[in-house]
Amino acid sequence: MTRPRKLFVKSYGCQMNVYDSHRMADTLAPEGFVETTTADDADLVILNTCHIREKAAEKVYSELGRLRLLKNSARTQGRKLTIAVAGCVAQAEGEEILRRAPMVDLVFGPQSYHRLPDLLARAERDGRAIDTEFPAETKFDFLPAAAGDKVRARGVTAFVTIQEGCDKFCTFCVVPYTRGAESARPVARIVAEVERLAACGVREVTLIGQNVNAFHGEDIDGSTCPLGRLLRRLAEISGIARLRYTTSHPRDIDGDLIETHRDLNALMPQLHLPVQSGSDRILKAMNRRHTADDYRRVIERLRRAQPALAVTSDFIVGFPGETDADFEATLRLIEDVGFMTAFSFKYSPRPGTPASELADQVPESVKSERLQQLQALILRQNARFQRDCLGRLFDVLFEKPGRHAGQIVGRSPYLQPVQVLGPETLIGEIRPVRITDAGPNSLFGVVCAPPHERQHDTACLAATGA
Repeated sequence: MTRPRKLFVKSYGCQMNVYDSHRMADTLAPEGFVETTTADDADLVILNTCHIREKAAEKVYSELGRLRLLKNSARTQGRKLTIAVAGCVAQAEGEEILRRAPMVDLVFGPQSYHRLPDLLARAERDGRAIDTEFPAETKFDFLPAAAGDKVRARGVTAFVTIQEGCDKFCTFCVVPYTRGAESARPVARIVAEVERLAACGVREVTLIGQNVNAFHGEDIDGSTCPLGRLLRRLAEISGIARLRYTTSHPRDIDGDLIETHRDLNALMPQLHLPVQSGSDRILKAMNRRHTADDYRRVIERLRRAQPALAVTSDFIVGFPGETDADFEATLRLIEDVGFMTAFSFKYSPRPGTPASELADQVPESVKSERLQQLQALILRQNARFQRDCLGRLFDVLFEKPGRHAGQIVGRSPYLQPVQVLGPETLIGEIRPVRITDAGPNSLFGVVCAPPHERQHDTACLAATGA
């Protein structure tokens, strides 16, 4: 018997890349590939790349330098190592990757991974292969027929891509150029994938897309299904107890979705809603097509519908032309909204985007100072949110063993890691946990009896895992 070929996929960037990497592995499984956790013994290494920020792209080339040495070592051992670059850097740079990294055998964009077996055969035949075209058919049309029945669960939580691409054309963003126009999966195929995941023990599903709340997929009856209706449909699937979605755009939060936050218990009370800036002048230069007050009003409507809602966001500091007054407006927005946490970055020009050609680029030292100030404010808000969790009773979905003996780790409704002492048999279960301690990144608590068994909140089953 020939040994299985080993596959190592390294993902950079967003959760959609992680999802795509899993689907690559599923697509290659029938070709005899099994996943490995290291590139050292792999026959095929795929770097699934992100092009959102400059450093992310440079990390790929740095990794390719290490893989060149690994490929040379494999050759001396009489073993062939195939190296592929996938994802958004591949889509954006194409032939440039082959020029800068001649050891690469295959380059393909995020719209092409469903053709991966054929691309590998072409690279084997021709020496190298590249595919960065946007195909006429969408990979969403292909995957359910070819690989959908092979979708595997990798734990009790899962990400499911429902929408890809973006039509917003923010001036700083490469997504419309690397992922293409907005495209939505049909509802029936999303439901089928979630049903398969539920059958494998998945309890929580996060729906993902570059602009996920712009989802308008074709429903079974031929009508157009918005995100709120899709969430309600998925909540009916046996075994699925929790739903989330990310990443959203403020302009696409409609009334139906707000009502879904009010009415659907399975939809967790945590929302990631990027705003990028609190300055209307900068938001206009970014082509965000909303104002800071528009954003505030959306948050107010959501919190009226779901008072327990916690909001996270994205911020860019040092966008071209950003003044001290613009930055102060961003800080005011952060204070007004009271974000649970946020991802914040210094602006980095991406080739081919309109913002990269703007004059009045902000000095790097100013960007760094502003980023430090913004992150300090976010950290204070996060610390306050963590402290406010003390003494509260959260339903926690347990996901894996902890680092210490007898410890298990789960997630709160707000995505915080929660550590308790308890048996591994609780993994996959949702149990109430009384929060007894709060660190900067995790909560600690005690598992309590379910409501129908609990006389009062102090009837607990385990000691603190703090």
